[in-house]
Amino acid sequence: MRVGVPKEIKNNEFRVGMTPGSVREYVAHGHKVMVETNGGVGINASDDDYRAAGASIAPDAKTIFAENDMIVKVKEPQPSEYVQLREGQILYTYLHLAPDPEQTKGLLKSGATGVAYETVTDDHGGLPLLAPMSEVAGRLSVQAAAYALTAPQGGRGLLMGGVPGVLPAKVMIIGGGVVGTHAAKMAVGLGADVTILDRSLRRLAYLDDIFKGTVKTRYSTFEALAEEADQADVVVGAVLIPGASAPKLITRDMLKGMKKGAVLVDVSIDQGGCFETSKATTHAEPTYVVEGVVHYCVANMPGAVPMTSSHALNNATLAFGLQLADQGLDALRKNKHLRNGLNVHAGKVTHKAVAEALGLPYVDPLEAIG
Repeated sequence: MRVGVPKEIKNNEFRVGMTPGSVREYVAHGHKVMVETNGGVGINASDDDYRAAGASIAPDAKTIFAENDMIVKVKEPQPSEYVQLREGQILYTYLHLAPDPEQTKGLLKSGATGVAYETVTDDHGGLPLLAPMSEVAGRLSVQAAAYALTAPQGGRGLLMGGVPGVLPAKVMIIGGGVVGTHAAKMAVGLGADVTILDRSLRRLAYLDDIFKGTVKTRYSTFEALAEEADQADVVVGAVLIPGASAPKLITRDMLKGMKKGAVLVDVSIDQGGCFETSKATTHAEPTYVVEGVVHYCVANMPGAVPMTSSHALNNATLAFGLQLADQGLDALRKNKHLRNGLNVHAGKVTHKAVAEALGLPYVDPLEAIG
Protein backbone atom coordinates (compact mmCIF):
# COMPACT_ATOMS: atom_id res chain seq x y z
CA MET A 1 0.00 0.00 0.00
CA ARG A 2 1.09 3.59 -0.61
CA VAL A 3 1.15 5.39 2.74
CA GLY A 4 1.46 9.15 3.07
CA VAL A 5 2.47 11.27 6.07
CA PRO A 6 1.64 14.98 5.71
CA LYS A 7 3.17 17.67 7.90
CA GLU A 8 0.80 18.72 10.70
CA ILE A 9 -0.66 22.18 10.17
CA LYS A 10 -2.69 22.77 13.35
CA ASN A 11 -1.48 25.73 15.41
CA ASN A 12 1.82 24.89 17.11
CA GLU A 13 1.47 21.19 16.35
CA PHE A 14 4.94 19.69 16.03
CA ARG A 15 4.19 15.97 16.33
CA VAL A 16 4.47 13.65 13.34
CA GLY A 17 2.30 10.71 12.32
CA MET A 18 5.29 8.47 11.63
CA THR A 19 8.78 8.56 13.06
CA PRO A 20 11.64 7.24 10.90
CA GLY A 21 11.53 4.08 12.99
CA SER A 22 7.89 3.52 12.07
CA VAL A 23 8.67 4.16 8.41
CA ARG A 24 11.24 1.34 8.53
CA GLU A 25 8.55 -1.04 9.80
CA TYR A 26 6.10 -0.13 7.02
CA VAL A 27 8.81 -0.48 4.39
CA ALA A 28 9.80 -3.86 5.83
CA HIS A 29 6.19 -4.94 5.28
CA GLY A 30 6.51 -4.05 1.61
CA HIS A 31 4.71 -0.70 1.68
CA LYS A 32 5.78 2.55 0.03
CA VAL A 33 5.91 5.49 2.43
CA MET A 34 5.91 9.15 1.38
CA VAL A 35 6.60 11.92 3.91
CA GLU A 36 6.03 15.62 3.29
CA THR A 37 9.24 17.62 3.29
CA ASN A 38 10.20 18.96 6.72
CA GLY A 39 7.42 16.88 8.26
CA GLY A 40 9.68 15.69 11.05
CA VAL A 41 11.37 18.93 12.04
CA GLY A 42 9.47 18.99 15.33
CA ILE A 43 11.17 15.77 16.41
CA ASN A 44 14.55 16.67 14.90
CA ALA A 45 14.07 14.15 12.07
CA SER A 46 15.34 15.48 8.74
CA ASP A 47 14.25 14.53 5.23
CA ASP A 48 17.50 12.57 4.99
CA ASP A 49 16.56 10.61 8.12
CA TYR A 50 13.31 9.62 6.45
CA ARG A 51 15.06 8.74 3.20
CA ALA A 52 17.47 6.53 5.14
CA ALA A 53 14.47 4.77 6.64
CA GLY A 54 13.12 4.05 3.14
CA ALA A 55 10.63 6.88 2.58
CA SER A 56 10.32 9.17 -0.40
CA ILE A 57 9.94 12.90 0.23
CA ALA A 58 7.02 14.87 -1.22
CA PRO A 59 7.28 18.61 -1.86
CA ASP A 60 3.86 19.43 -0.42
CA ALA A 61 0.71 18.09 1.23
CA LYS A 62 -1.17 18.09 -2.10
CA THR A 63 1.16 15.40 -3.38
CA ILE A 64 0.73 13.35 -0.21
CA PHE A 65 -3.07 13.34 -0.41
CA ALA A 66 -3.18 12.80 -4.17
CA GLU A 67 -0.74 9.90 -4.48
CA ASN A 68 -1.38 7.68 -1.44
CA ASP A 69 -3.96 5.09 -0.44
CA MET A 70 -3.61 5.64 3.31
CA ILE A 71 -2.91 8.87 5.20
CA VAL A 72 -1.31 8.70 8.66
CA LYS A 73 -1.57 11.84 10.79
CA VAL A 74 -1.70 12.97 14.39
CA LYS A 75 -4.43 15.60 14.63
CA GLU A 76 -7.80 15.76 12.93
CA PRO A 77 -7.70 16.98 9.32
CA GLN A 78 -8.13 20.72 8.92
CA PRO A 79 -10.52 22.10 6.25
CA SER A 80 -7.72 22.41 3.70
CA GLU A 81 -6.89 18.74 4.30
CA TYR A 82 -10.24 16.97 4.38
CA VAL A 83 -11.24 18.50 1.05
CA GLN A 84 -8.31 16.57 -0.45
CA LEU A 85 -9.47 13.19 0.86
CA ARG A 86 -11.29 10.85 -1.50
CA GLU A 87 -13.46 7.74 -1.50
CA GLY A 88 -11.49 4.56 -0.89
CA GLN A 89 -8.70 6.39 0.94
CA ILE A 90 -7.98 5.44 4.56
CA LEU A 91 -7.34 8.20 7.09
CA TYR A 92 -5.67 7.00 10.30
CA THR A 93 -5.43 9.72 12.96
CA TYR A 94 -7.16 11.35 15.92
CA LEU A 95 -10.55 12.66 14.79
CA HIS A 96 -12.61 13.74 17.86
CA LEU A 97 -15.73 14.12 15.73
CA ALA A 98 -18.43 14.45 18.41
CA PRO A 99 -17.93 18.20 19.03
CA ASP A 100 -16.94 18.96 15.42
CA PRO A 101 -19.85 18.85 12.96
CA GLU A 102 -17.93 20.70 10.24
CA GLN A 103 -15.10 18.18 10.16
CA THR A 104 -17.62 15.34 10.22
CA LYS A 105 -19.48 16.89 7.29
CA GLY A 106 -16.22 17.24 5.37
CA LEU A 107 -15.19 13.64 6.00
CA LEU A 108 -18.61 12.31 5.03
CA LYS A 109 -18.54 14.33 1.82
CA SER A 110 -15.08 12.98 0.96
CA GLY A 111 -16.26 9.37 1.19
CA ALA A 112 -12.99 8.43 2.89
CA THR A 113 -12.59 5.78 5.57
CA GLY A 114 -11.76 7.49 8.88
CA VAL A 115 -10.18 5.35 11.61
CA ALA A 116 -9.88 7.36 14.82
CA TYR A 117 -7.11 6.59 17.28
CA GLU A 118 -9.27 7.65 20.21
CA THR A 119 -11.92 4.94 19.77
CA VAL A 120 -9.73 1.91 18.99
CA THR A 121 -10.09 -0.53 21.90
CA ASP A 122 -8.24 -3.48 23.43
CA ASP A 123 -9.04 -6.71 25.26
CA HIS A 124 -8.85 -4.96 28.63
CA GLY A 125 -11.54 -2.39 27.87
CA GLY A 126 -8.94 0.33 27.35
CA LEU A 127 -8.21 2.82 24.60
CA PRO A 128 -4.61 1.92 23.72
CA LEU A 129 -4.05 4.61 21.09
CA LEU A 130 -5.45 7.35 23.28
CA ALA A 131 -3.61 6.26 26.43
CA PRO A 132 -0.10 7.56 25.59
CA MET A 133 -1.36 11.04 24.76
CA SER A 134 -3.59 10.96 27.83
CA GLU A 135 -0.50 10.21 29.89
CA VAL A 136 1.33 13.15 28.33
CA ALA A 137 -1.66 15.50 28.61
CA GLY A 138 -2.27 14.52 32.23
CA ARG A 139 1.29 15.36 33.19
CA LEU A 140 1.33 18.54 31.11
CA SER A 141 -1.94 19.71 32.67
CA VAL A 142 -0.22 20.18 36.01
CA GLN A 143 2.80 21.90 34.45
CA ALA A 144 0.40 24.26 32.66
CA ALA A 145 -1.59 24.86 35.85
CA ALA A 146 1.54 25.58 37.87
CA TYR A 147 2.58 28.23 35.34
CA ALA A 148 -0.93 29.71 35.03
CA LEU A 149 -1.13 30.03 38.83
CA THR A 150 1.68 32.61 38.80
CA ALA A 151 0.67 36.26 39.12
CA PRO A 152 2.08 37.38 35.72
CA GLN A 153 -0.24 34.85 34.05
CA GLY A 154 -3.31 36.09 35.93
CA GLY A 155 -3.25 33.34 38.54
CA ARG A 156 -3.48 33.53 42.32
CA GLY A 157 0.26 33.88 42.71
CA LEU A 158 0.72 30.47 44.31
CA LEU A 159 3.60 28.04 44.21
CA MET A 160 2.04 24.62 43.56
CA GLY A 161 3.83 22.88 46.43
CA GLY A 162 4.10 25.82 48.81
CA VAL A 163 7.12 26.04 51.09
CA PRO A 164 7.65 25.11 54.75
CA GLY A 165 5.12 27.10 56.76
CA VAL A 166 2.98 27.97 53.70
CA LEU A 167 0.20 25.69 52.49
CA PRO A 168 0.43 24.14 49.00
CA ALA A 169 -2.13 24.67 46.25
CA LYS A 170 -5.31 22.60 46.35
CA VAL A 171 -5.68 20.60 43.14
CA MET A 172 -9.03 19.06 42.21
CA ILE A 173 -8.97 16.42 39.47
CA ILE A 174 -12.28 15.39 37.89
CA GLY A 175 -11.91 11.88 36.50
CA GLY A 176 -9.61 9.15 37.73
CA GLY A 177 -8.72 7.56 34.39
CA VAL A 178 -5.39 7.75 32.59
CA VAL A 179 -5.33 11.57 32.39
CA GLY A 180 -6.42 12.02 35.99
CA THR A 181 -3.97 9.47 37.33
CA HIS A 182 -1.01 11.05 35.58
CA ALA A 183 -2.11 14.54 36.57
CA ALA A 184 -2.24 13.35 40.16
CA LYS A 185 1.25 11.86 39.92
CA MET A 186 2.64 15.19 38.78
CA ALA A 187 0.69 17.24 41.30
CA VAL A 188 1.72 14.99 44.18
CA GLY A 189 5.31 15.16 42.97
CA LEU A 190 5.16 18.95 43.17
CA GLY A 191 3.80 18.76 46.71
CA ALA A 192 0.22 19.86 46.02
CA ASP A 193 -2.85 18.93 48.07
CA VAL A 194 -4.68 16.65 45.62
CA THR A 195 -8.26 15.35 45.49
CA ILE A 196 -9.55 13.07 42.71
CA LEU A 197 -13.27 12.76 42.00
CA ASP A 198 -14.71 9.85 40.04
CA ARG A 199 -17.98 7.89 39.83
CA SER A 200 -16.40 4.45 39.84
CA LEU A 201 -15.96 3.11 43.35
CA ARG A 202 -13.62 0.44 42.01
CA ARG A 203 -11.44 3.10 40.40
CA LEU A 204 -11.44 5.21 43.56
CA ALA A 205 -10.35 2.19 45.59
CA TYR A 206 -7.55 1.53 43.09
CA LEU A 207 -6.37 5.14 43.24
CA ASP A 208 -6.50 5.16 47.02
CA ASP A 209 -4.34 2.03 47.02
CA ILE A 210 -1.68 3.17 44.53
CA PHE A 211 -1.29 6.65 45.99
CA LYS A 212 -1.14 5.31 49.55
CA GLY A 213 -2.77 8.30 51.17
CA THR A 214 -0.92 11.00 49.21
CA VAL A 215 -4.17 11.93 47.44
CA LYS A 216 -7.72 12.15 48.69
CA THR A 217 -10.51 10.46 46.74
CA ARG A 218 -14.16 11.46 46.62
CA TYR A 219 -17.21 10.11 44.88
CA SER A 220 -18.32 12.61 42.25
CA THR A 221 -21.74 14.16 42.79
CA PHE A 222 -23.02 17.64 41.94
CA GLU A 223 -22.64 18.57 45.61
CA ALA A 224 -19.09 17.21 45.79
CA LEU A 225 -18.09 19.02 42.60
CA ALA A 226 -19.42 22.34 43.89
CA GLU A 227 -17.79 21.97 47.30
CA GLU A 228 -14.40 20.97 45.93
CA ALA A 229 -14.46 23.67 43.23
CA ASP A 230 -15.04 26.36 45.85
CA GLN A 231 -11.90 25.28 47.69
CA ALA A 232 -9.69 24.52 44.69
CA ASP A 233 -6.80 26.58 43.38
CA VAL A 234 -6.57 24.30 40.34
CA VAL A 235 -9.22 22.13 38.66
CA VAL A 236 -8.13 19.59 36.05
CA GLY A 237 -10.95 18.29 33.85
CA ALA A 238 -10.08 14.72 32.86
CA VAL A 239 -13.45 13.28 31.89
CA LEU A 240 -13.88 10.92 28.94
CA ILE A 241 -16.86 9.18 27.38
CA PRO A 242 -15.30 7.38 24.37
CA GLY A 243 -16.38 8.97 21.11
CA ALA A 244 -18.98 11.21 22.76
CA SER A 245 -19.04 14.83 23.85
CA ALA A 246 -17.77 15.41 27.38
CA PRO A 247 -20.40 16.30 30.02
CA LYS A 248 -20.31 19.88 31.39
CA LEU A 249 -19.46 19.35 35.05
CA ILE A 250 -18.29 22.82 36.11
CA THR A 251 -20.95 25.42 35.28
CA ARG A 252 -20.58 29.15 34.84
CA ASP A 253 -22.50 29.69 38.08
CA MET A 254 -19.98 27.53 39.93
CA LEU A 255 -17.17 29.83 38.77
CA LYS A 256 -18.69 32.65 40.81
CA GLY A 257 -17.97 30.73 44.00
CA MET A 258 -14.38 29.91 43.06
CA LYS A 259 -11.29 31.80 44.17
CA LYS A 260 -10.22 34.66 41.93
CA GLY A 261 -7.15 33.61 39.98
CA ALA A 262 -7.91 29.91 40.31
CA VAL A 263 -7.03 27.86 37.24
CA LEU A 264 -9.13 25.44 35.18
CA VAL A 265 -7.30 23.07 32.83
CA ASP A 266 -9.69 21.28 30.48
CA VAL A 267 -7.98 18.18 29.09
CA SER A 268 -11.38 17.07 27.75
CA ILE A 269 -11.47 19.97 25.30
CA ASP A 270 -10.88 17.67 22.29
CA GLN A 271 -14.28 16.19 23.07
CA GLY A 272 -15.94 19.57 23.61
CA GLY A 273 -14.71 20.22 27.14
CA CYS A 274 -16.10 19.39 30.58
CA PHE A 275 -16.48 22.98 31.78
CA GLU A 276 -19.46 25.01 30.55
CA THR A 277 -17.19 28.00 29.86
CA SER A 278 -14.55 26.05 27.93
CA LYS A 279 -13.56 26.99 24.40
CA ALA A 280 -10.61 25.57 22.52
CA THR A 281 -7.39 27.58 22.68
CA THR A 282 -3.94 27.18 21.14
CA HIS A 283 -0.39 27.08 22.42
CA ALA A 284 0.01 30.59 20.98
CA GLU A 285 -2.81 31.94 23.19
CA PRO A 286 -3.47 29.21 25.75
CA THR A 287 -5.55 30.98 28.39
CA TYR A 288 -8.47 33.34 28.90
CA VAL A 289 -10.40 34.51 31.97
CA VAL A 290 -14.08 34.04 32.84
CA GLU A 291 -15.50 35.25 36.17
CA GLY A 292 -11.96 35.84 37.40
CA VAL A 293 -10.97 32.20 36.78
CA VAL A 294 -8.12 31.41 34.37
CA HIS A 295 -9.05 28.81 31.71
CA TYR A 296 -6.40 26.72 29.93
CA CYS A 297 -8.09 24.82 27.10
CA VAL A 298 -5.39 23.95 24.55
CA ALA A 299 -6.79 21.34 22.20
CA ASN A 300 -3.45 19.70 21.35
CA MET A 301 -1.55 19.83 24.61
CA PRO A 302 0.90 16.99 23.77
CA GLY A 303 1.99 18.96 20.70
CA ALA A 304 4.08 21.09 23.05
CA VAL A 305 6.41 18.14 23.69
CA PRO A 306 6.60 16.55 20.24
CA MET A 307 9.72 14.47 20.86
CA THR A 308 8.11 12.62 23.76
CA SER A 309 4.63 12.59 22.25
CA SER A 310 5.49 11.41 18.74
CA HIS A 311 7.52 8.44 19.94
CA ALA A 312 4.93 7.48 22.57
CA LEU A 313 2.14 7.75 20.00
CA ASN A 314 3.99 5.73 17.36
CA ASN A 315 4.69 2.99 19.89
CA ALA A 316 0.93 2.60 20.24
CA THR A 317 -0.32 3.21 16.69
CA LEU A 318 2.25 1.20 14.73
CA ALA A 319 0.79 -2.30 15.10
CA PHE A 320 -2.75 -1.27 14.16
CA GLY A 321 -1.46 0.90 11.32
CA LEU A 322 0.47 -2.01 9.86
CA GLN A 323 -2.69 -4.13 9.98
CA LEU A 324 -4.55 -1.46 7.97
CA ALA A 325 -1.72 -1.17 5.45
CA ASP A 326 -1.29 -4.96 5.13
CA GLN A 327 -4.97 -5.89 4.90
CA GLY A 328 -6.93 -2.75 3.98
CA LEU A 329 -10.61 -2.97 4.93
CA ASP A 330 -10.15 -6.65 5.79
CA ALA A 331 -8.28 -5.49 8.89
CA LEU A 332 -11.49 -3.82 10.06
CA ARG A 333 -13.51 -6.95 9.35
CA LYS A 334 -11.11 -9.22 11.24
CA ASN A 335 -10.14 -7.07 14.22
CA LYS A 336 -13.05 -5.86 16.37
CA HIS A 337 -10.84 -3.46 18.28
CA LEU A 338 -9.63 -1.75 15.12
CA ARG A 339 -13.21 -1.79 13.83
CA ASN A 340 -14.24 0.18 16.94
CA GLY A 341 -11.95 2.90 15.62
CA LEU A 342 -13.95 3.22 12.40
CA ASN A 343 -15.86 6.50 12.72
CA VAL A 344 -16.82 7.21 9.10
CA HIS A 345 -16.83 5.18 5.89
CA ALA A 346 -18.08 6.01 2.40
CA GLY A 347 -20.28 8.87 3.60
CA LYS A 348 -21.71 7.05 6.63
CA VAL A 349 -21.15 7.54 10.37
CA THR A 350 -20.06 4.19 11.80
CA HIS A 351 -19.54 5.02 15.48
CA LYS A 352 -22.68 5.14 17.60
CA ALA A 353 -21.48 7.76 20.10
CA VAL A 354 -20.45 10.11 17.29
CA ALA A 355 -23.77 9.67 15.52
CA GLU A 356 -25.73 10.33 18.72
CA ALA A 357 -23.66 13.40 19.60
CA LEU A 358 -24.21 14.94 16.17
CA GLY A 359 -27.77 13.74 15.56
CA LEU A 360 -26.76 11.79 12.46
CA PRO A 361 -27.84 8.33 11.26
CA TYR A 362 -25.68 5.48 12.54
CA VAL A 363 -24.63 2.56 10.35
CA ASP A 364 -23.05 -0.55 11.86
CA PRO A 365 -19.40 -0.65 10.73
CA LEU A 366 -19.62 -4.22 9.40
CA GLU A 367 -22.70 -3.30 7.42
CA ALA A 368 -20.95 -0.20 6.06
CA ILE A 369 -17.80 -1.95 4.86
CA GLY A 370 -19.65 -5.06 3.65
